[in-house]
Amino acid sequence: MKYVVVSGGVISGIGKGVIASSTGLLFKTRGLKVSAIKIDPYMNIDAGTMSPLEHGEVFVLDDGGEVDLDLGNYERYLNITLTRENNITTGKIYSQVIERERKGDYLGKTVQVVPHITDAIQDWIERVARIPVDDSGEEPDVCIVELGGTVGDIESAPFVEALRQFQFRVGVENFALIHVSLVPVVNGEQKTKPTQVAVRDLRGLGLSADIVACRCTQKLEKPTTDKIAMFCHVGPDQVVVVHDVNSIYHVPILLEQQKIIQQLSKKLKIESIAIPHQYIEKGATLWNDWKLLTNTHDRMFETVTIALVGKYTHLKDSYISVVKSLEHSALKCQRKLTINWVEATDLEPESNVSNRVNFHKAWHEVCSADGILVPGGFGSRGTEGMIAACKWARENKVPYLGVCLGLQIAVIEFARNVLGLSDAQSEELVDEKPEVPAIVFMPETSKTRLGGTMRLGLRPTKFQENTEWSKLRKLYGGGDTVLERHRHRYEVNPALVSDLEKAGLPFIGKDENGERMEVFELKDHPWFVGTQYHPEYLSRVLSPSIPYFGFLAASAGILNEYIRE
Repeated sequence: MKYVVVSGGVISGIGKGVIASSTGLLFKTRGLKVSAIKIDPYMNIDAGTMSPLEHGEVFVLDDGGEVDLDLGNYERYLNITLTRENNITTGKIYSQVIERERKGDYLGKTVQVVPHITDAIQDWIERVARIPVDDSGEEPDVCIVELGGTVGDIESAPFVEALRQFQFRVGVENFALIHVSLVPVVNGEQKTKPTQVAVRDLRGLGLSADIVACRCTQKLEKPTTDKIAMFCHVGPDQVVVVHDVNSIYHVPILLEQQKIIQQLSKKLKIESIAIPHQYIEKGATLWNDWKLLTNTHDRMFETVTIALVGKYTHLKDSYISVVKSLEHSALKCQRKLTINWVEATDLEPESNVSNRVNFHKAWHEVCSADGILVPGGFGSRGTEGMIAACKWARENKVPYLGVCLGLQIAVIEFARNVLGLSDAQSEELVDEKPEVPAIVFMPETSKTRLGGTMRLGLRPTKFQENTEWSKLRKLYGGGDTVLERHRHRYEVNPALVSDLEKAGLPFIGKDENGERMEVFELKDHPWFVGTQYHPEYLSRVLSPSIPYFGFLAASAGILNEYIRE
């Protein structure tokens, strides 16, 4: 097993996840099988109870694991399926060690950070790295390990020490380190000092960078590269620059042009791995497809505009999988994507008495968009604005996609404005039980213990009889069942389903028992679809999510062409 660790210095949020994913992709194009692990130094057991505004999107895996958004990057780039074990947190490690101490596994020893915590980290990495993650069912050849945060943080100290020890446990020829650092440009001058200090701190902790990946707004000048190489104890060819490019999908090409894989292969002795011929051919096809994708991106001129009506729009990472799904679909439709970020509260007149500018600006962005998307979320804030946007889309034949909360919003809107149930509401959004509960709490979940108690993970949705007319079902291939990932605590009230369907809102997809409403689709509309599941979690760069693709194609006015094909 070969391990490539990706660490970061100077500041967080400089693109370690994209660089880690891109490096893994380049290994795959050589025919190697690649896995990935993300280390998050926070004390939470997982990301499930964190606000999207705190840490970005919570990504959900097949097994129901609620994990860091970077695991979504790995799955999208590498086309692999990870588990909750691929996300290590301080909380998970300490819980495991404390549980072992309570059982007496340490035979009376004093339990300490070194060696017990650091050993637990190493054992976890070594165990999980060997779990098959692709359709080959075989053990991976390379594992990318991303260390979250910034080297030097107190929280990450045990993990840095564990990785220092780990390089000797697995052998230095099986361990390589990419250190990502920031090179700011001040008054036109590229400043190397932050990178010098970051690498010096890293070496002081016992780790030496094999590759220094420099994030900069522009290409590095040769004197800058030479200076970084000299003071960071690497050769000039071991300094790569990740400057601003047209899209993140260009980053693998940028790294490949700078021969990063050749450098890593030399350190890791990749030539010692016997790669079957069919995997080499598959890797070559993957690389050709990826380059074609980026070339297509650079040649697109026609645009499609989507109004994303959400409640966490101040931090765009809150909707990163949604945005990536739209990007994947736009690439396939060969359209330039423009997203109008609409804060849902700005659509509510009661909230904007003092700021009419925001109100009119938000409604202009909704009314001028080619399609309207309401993604998932929690809590009552902004939901009346979402309902208003949904009503506009339904009545004006504007393509609409509602995901999770977006489906529930559409059900409430339909119940109010078509069924005439003006008091229709969700139990989640009001303090007392509503007079007309359109959305109800699922009995098997918990309102008091929030972590990991939602309806989570990969679950089947069965298309109902006489739904062959459905555009969504046709795009899925016309089968009876689809598998998608879920994350929700509330559902459509089964007692209201019959009235909704009689009024013209058919639920074309339900769960395996026919009890939970999974998908609705209006017949007489270009695209008015809601999914209780989160299709964005399974979107891949070269294989877009079907509901998002249908929505984007309808918004671009080309859906019927694809359906005919």
